[in-house]
Amino acid sequence: MKKLIFLSLLFLISCAVVPMTGRKQFVAIPSSQMITLSAESYSKVLAEGKLSSNNYYVNTVRKVGERLTVAVESYLKQNNLASATEGYEWQYNVLVSEQLNAWCMPGGQIAFYEGILPLCEDENGIAVVMGHEIAHAVAQHGNERMSQQMAIQMGGIALSEALKTQKQETIDLAMLAFGVGAKVGVELPYSRTHETEADELGLYFMAMAGYDPQTAPAFWERMEAKSTSRPPEFLSTHPDPSNRIANLKRIMPKAMEYYKAK
Repeated sequence: MKKLIFLSLLFLISCAVVPMTGRKQFVAIPSSQMITLSAESYSKVLAEGKLSSNNYYVNTVRKVGERLTVAVESYLKQNNLASATEGYEWQYNVLVSEQLNAWCMPGGQIAFYEGILPLCEDENGIAVVMGHEIAHAVAQHGNERMSQQMAIQMGGIALSEALKTQKQETIDLAMLAFGVGAKVGVELPYSRTHETEADELGLYFMAMAGYDPQTAPAFWERMEAKSTSRPPEFLSTHPDPSNRIANLKRIMPKAMEYYKAK
């Protein structure tokens, strides 16, 4: 009972609002701590992995990434939402792997795996994935998921204390919360709410950067064609592909407003 009361109070004092969507969320970890943790985690991933030597992949991912982050930060600043990415240090790297994978850590550190780039086909396709992953970071989905799991698994212990007393378990939890090692759009550990929200924000972000949002449904169709099997939607943390595409088409008019204004 005491733990339940504690968690209830923690939720009340840790409520934040996602930019643009207005959804209330539970984020109990200070942004500065998440940024430090994500930077350390990113360095670890790069050190243990292998950076791509494909100059076309590397240069294109960085080009699209820089274009999106400039557009996103400009929009946030103009709308008094700059705090959403305060302290972020955007980085863009490509790792050697056949996984259909990409992710963005809470501090803005982005990685694409070579395996997903042929599926992207061009800069618009890369922008679909990039916008989606940047959206996870802007909306603090990693912080939200880690806050929830630390409250459940560690009784609401502070991140700084968890890193002292349960360092490996905390790092493992962070990697899970950040979506590292999972397949984008298929097995990321985000909830359906997070995924749908990232789809929406990602569509707006790519449009703000001058990439055609109307190319997004086709990318997700290609992604689904690569999936050999999937559980029914109610058993999955991810939107059913047909529902995801239908939702993208539903919000497309708003995305096109950003695109035409560019």
